[in-house]
Amino acid sequence: MTTPHASGLRALANRRRILDVAHAELLRAPDASMNQIARAAGVARRTVYGHFPSRDTLVAALIGEAIESVEQAHVVGREGVADPVEALARSLLAVWQVVDRYRLLLALAPQSLTMKGIRDRLGVVHEAGTRLIQRALDEGTFTSPLPAQGLRYVLEGVLFSVMEATNSGHVRPEEAGRATTVTFLCAAGMPHHRAVELLARILDR
Repeated sequence: MTTPHASGLRALANRRRILDVAHAELLRAPDASMNQIARAAGVARRTVYGHFPSRDTLVAALIGEAIESVEQAHVVGREGVADPVEALARSLLAVWQVVDRYRLLLALAPQSLTMKGIRDRLGVVHEAGTRLIQRALDEGTFTSPLPAQGLRYVLEGVLFSVMEATNSGHVRPEEAGRATTVTFLCAAGMPHHRAVELLARILDR
């Protein structure tokens, strides 16, 4: 006899497997159907639809996981780093590792999940990033006519733009994280040579 607890654990395991397989399948074949995902996951189609009523719901769930991972990476990346610019650079490098795994899924995002919607769900990251940018502006490491909040918005745009450029084949994936970090720092008013030196120090450690 199956207990409710065992049934719940099995449902969670099925959901996790569906998400993991869907991620891999959609990266391999962006047009993969729910039927294909069900076959690849080794579960019945009704099981997939039981967890995710539509393909858009499934993609939105994957992007939701990406957002949670970005939040965690941002915290871990800057943890224990006193200098605000180095903290920003480290957090961006950590975030890019997450973004690189999910960036191709943005093109599949349902219309209900807009870029604004994604940005709105990154409130904790925005608050932490804005504080670091303000400190860097106060210390004179960053120079910009924009206030910290506006500069944060522009710098976040750099990240999304490089993601799109990488998806389009204009930026090599293996170079995108480092290039994004240097571009990010330069856009904030840091001289290019200092941005490159900082990145080299971080990567050497």
